[in-house]
Amino acid sequence: MSEQTRLTAGDAELTISPDNGCRIESLRIGGHELLRQGERYGCFPMVPWCGRTADGRFRNGATLHQLPLNADQHAIHGTGRDTVWKTARAGEREAAFTYDLTEPWPYAGRVTQLFELTEDALTLTLGVEAADDSFPAQAGWHPWFRQNLGDGGQDVRVDFTADWQEERGPDHLPTGRRIGPTPGPWDDCFGMPGGVDVTLTWPEQLELKVTSRAAWVVLYDEQPEAVCVEPQSGPPNGLNTLPRLVTPIDPLEIAATWTWRRL
Repeated sequence: MSEQTRLTAGDAELTISPDNGCRIESLRIGGHELLRQGERYGCFPMVPWCGRTADGRFRNGATLHQLPLNADQHAIHGTGRDTVWKTARAGEREAAFTYDLTEPWPYAGRVTQLFELTEDALTLTLGVEAADDSFPAQAGWHPWFRQNLGDGGQDVRVDFTADWQEERGPDHLPTGRRIGPTPGPWDDCFGMPGGVDVTLTWPEQLELKVTSRAAWVVLYDEQPEAVCVEPQSGPPNGLNTLPRLVTPIDPLEIAATWTWRRL
């Protein structure tokens, strides 16, 4: 059994597993489990890149790097989810964790993840710091929200307004062309330059809003058990197409808030 950290606020209970990629294993609101259960599910951090990196390759200036391939011919979702994190602090409603970047990521640095729980919200914050050399990076989250909360309730409804959708090619990577948002099912990245704002509604049970100042969100609902709403600092393959350089004096930080109310 891996180490677990539990935060509570009112009838909200959050369980984090730092030994299993510092993922949220469970979020229970009023006795309802919101996240799909299982070792690879819950909600995991995507860092130091999000989604697929084409052929596992990216450049930092003139230097070409090769990452291990773990999604067909691509490298997917970063290394943080497969790493043991250290507990920096843990209280009743707040906890912070860190891990040091190491192989197969080619640059030294540190990642920090902060959880802050209240009775009606959870705020998540990820930070990426460079130790010496600067490098491109991304960060975000991959939650698996349950399609159905049980007790005879209806399946979840997903509502959002996006400015564009990144056209997806046959290799599941953005083609570089932006199109109008299309109806699901999705495994797609959407642009929200005013900030991510997606509402999940389990009719007559619960409403949950996912918000972030980040401008990109991936929606995935191609499995019957869950729907994923993934705020992230850049689009898939962004290490190559939209690199955000992390330097020793300019870390990357992203935050997201889940806010809920009972219906």
